[in-house]
Amino acid sequence: MADNVPTATSLDEIYPEEALSGQSQRWRRLLAAFDERYGRSADFVSRSPGRVNIIGEHIDYSLYDVLPMAVTVDLLLAVSIRPVNTQDDKDSDPMIRIENVQSHKFNAQRFTIPPHGHIPIDDSSGEWQNYFKAGLRGAVDLLRKKQKKDESFMPVGMDVLVDGSVPSGGGLSSSAAFVCASALAVLKANGEEAVSKQQLVDLAIVSERAVGVNSGGMDQAASVFAVRGDALYVSFDSSLTARPIPLPKTDPEMTFLVAQSFVAADKHVTGPVCYNLRVVECSLAAECLAKLLDVNDPLPEDAGPLGVSLRGLQNAYFRVRTESGGDPPGFESEHKQQLKELLRLTQDNLTQTDGYTREEIAEILGISGEELQERYMSKFPIRAERFLLRHRAMHVFSEAIRVLEFMSLLSASDPPSNQLPKQLGAIMNETQRSCREFYDCSCPELDEICQLALDAGAYGSRLTGAGWGGCSVHLVPQEKVDAVKEAWTIRYYRKRFPGMTEEKLAEAVVISKPGSGSCLFDVKGSDVT
Repeated sequence: MADNVPTATSLDEIYPEEALSGQSQRWRRLLAAFDERYGRSADFVSRSPGRVNIIGEHIDYSLYDVLPMAVTVDLLLAVSIRPVNTQDDKDSDPMIRIENVQSHKFNAQRFTIPPHGHIPIDDSSGEWQNYFKAGLRGAVDLLRKKQKKDESFMPVGMDVLVDGSVPSGGGLSSSAAFVCASALAVLKANGEEAVSKQQLVDLAIVSERAVGVNSGGMDQAASVFAVRGDALYVSFDSSLTARPIPLPKTDPEMTFLVAQSFVAADKHVTGPVCYNLRVVECSLAAECLAKLLDVNDPLPEDAGPLGVSLRGLQNAYFRVRTESGGDPPGFESEHKQQLKELLRLTQDNLTQTDGYTREEIAEILGISGEELQERYMSKFPIRAERFLLRHRAMHVFSEAIRVLEFMSLLSASDPPSNQLPKQLGAIMNETQRSCREFYDCSCPELDEICQLALDAGAYGSRLTGAGWGGCSVHLVPQEKVDAVKEAWTIRYYRKRFPGMTEEKLAEAVVISKPGSGSCLFDVKGSDVT
């Protein structure tokens, strides 16, 4: 896999043939709008896609492997570098002017980059520009570290126009696409011609946490590392790595459908009781299991959002890691057996099915309530009276097993068995059940969409993304695609949203093929091809 983010020279390097006509018109409108709003042409476009997760839900921040793929919908930033002698920038700090093509929904903003310290972000405001500021902050911090010997270094000002087709709150990771594209744009504008994919992913993971989201890393990896036509196997244990996984051709042909519930699931808004709370619960489950299982040493600090993870617990408990951090021979089968053992140990030791209070958790860990609050609940706001450690750990360990089983099926036979789609679908169905019963991240609308799809002939149906609304992903035989779409149209969309326009209905369901990852596009003239 190429190490650096590519620079595309034509749109057919970015999009599949069936999307080219619509994307060409969209890019032309974006560049024309940039000319109109800023009075000059854009220098380049920075692009990062959304993603759909095929298997491995809510386990990346526990450092377990996942299998997402990028999608065609994406976030575009048209950018021009502001000359230093412009009236706004002369004798002052560099200025950022940022607007959105949907100006009726997203207000324009301008701000300056301070000469020292972090770019300020008010993560309580929920403003759309915060995602750009998060990418800007991470990129500027990196640039300043690279230029540490040059005391006079100051990033350039920029004019930016944003066009996003990833639905906000739709579960396809619009936030990660925005942060990745923003960081990439800032690096490019400041002379970084060769941007490392790995560096961009690492930067974006940390940057998104500045807007109050305990991001695990799957979304950013899928957006940046994706290869058109392939899914992406992302691993987090000793370090973040990604490799493309071809999806086998089957008879009948496997098709992935993505369906929107139109229930918004904004991680920033609902984080204290949903996404961020789950991160805290998983971290606390790891720490409590370590105590209850008599792991003598403290869990080693790792790349989890709070510095400890269930994967770290596994490594500490079984001590199967080599000194170099690699996997021992026969690791995959041993890894699966360990996960099964951890499932049993979780059921035997975390026995309170109704959850644990702060006081009970502090007692298990041998710390005060104040220490518990400071260590685990102060980085990001959460709200909970009881913490369902047993259920969260059971989902994570069982989902990690499902990822292994899914990957094993993908690589098991050549040519693939005609039973393969049904086997993969069954695993996806188990994920949905676990998300609903153990992780509490589904909702009635997602449950209904999944059941309608299965009744109409889908092999497997499950939520994708954070959950609590957003999108769902469905593995469907090609000959059943129309039947599934019709079932949703009649029994979900028309029933729940009787006033929905045909245009909105067309956006509700898309056939999802693995798309390409982040890229840059140098603007030359007014046309794009």
